Amino acid sequence: MTVLAPSPVFLSSAFADGARLLADIGGTNARFALETAPGRFEAIEVLACSEHATLADAIRAYLALPQVAAQHAGIRHAAIAIANPVVGDQVRMTNHHWAFSIEALRRECGFATLEVVNDFSALARSLPHLGTQKLQVGGGAPVAGATLGLLGAGTGLGVSGLVPGADGQWTALRSEGGHVGFSPVDDTEVAILQYAWREFEHVSCERLLSGAGVELIYRALADRAGRPGESLAAPEISRRALSGECGLCDAVLETFCGMLGTAAGNLAITLGAQGGVYIGGGIVPRLGERFLASSFRRRFEHKGRFSAYLAGVPTYVITAEYPAFLGVSAILSEKLAA
Repeated sequence: MTVLAPSPVFLSSAFADGARLLADIGGTNARFALETAPGRFEAIEVLACSEHATLADAIRAYLALPQVAAQHAGIRHAAIAIANPVVGDQVRMTNHHWAFSIEALRRECGFATLEVVNDFSALARSLPHLGTQKLQVGGGAPVAGATLGLLGAGTGLGVSGLVPGADGQWTALRSEGGHVGFSPVDDTEVAILQYAWREFEHVSCERLLSGAGVELIYRALADRAGRPGESLAAPEISRRALSGECGLCDAVLETFCGMLGTAAGNLAITLGAQGGVYIGGGIVPRLGERFLASSFRRRFEHKGRFSAYLAGVPTYVITAEYPAFLGVSAILSEKLAA
């Protein structure tokens, strides 16, 4: 069983070479933990990316925390999941200004091993280890040994999948599927797309299925209703919708959930993901019952001749608080065992 314990009281490391540093880097926040035993994550901390000039600075700030400093001197191995394509040694974040060389970062931080992977590749690797840390939203039973799909909206839109191999091992897809072109399915979404074209030459799914996308949908629907002017941030739009005080904000969330359902259905068909499609990211888990009551699942299955195919595919909301740590831990363990 995985234990997430952000406590200043440490257990001795069960690893012969000491605790391991794990990180999950998004466009807004950098999450860190020490893995002191297989699946045991200690000293979990969330740092704001904007408060640190570089990723190395953020790592040093984490390692300097009193509850971490007592153990960080023994850290030799680290793994980072980051919201960005990882191809070769150079990494330049899409939704933040950090850029670095993986090898230079390893040397600067004094690690013997440093693995850097795409955040949704890491999240995909966590899926077989979630256990009860997920909530099924429609569909039937997953097909054993079948491909899994994954997407999640937060600062951006992450997309990946998990493909089973003949050896029983899983391979996570290095996908940037969040940047495919957005396809509307009704007049409202056509109007939203036309509004978005005023700001962007290419309107990807991420432009709408993200925190910034919630704000864009709000502006578009307000414009369509003849109520332009008020500028609201995504958290305030969600708050007003969930409290029932703003019908327009509720329409924004409903539109967002429907669009996400279409994107999830597209992914299921593209990958043949009969093992299920998982929803991660920071937005959906906060919607609670509103998401369950939304058009998400109806839109997931709305695929004409393939509606019956999708009706049996389960969809899940990931409820684990720090699921990427599970995946990046597995990736690091495989690297060290090779």
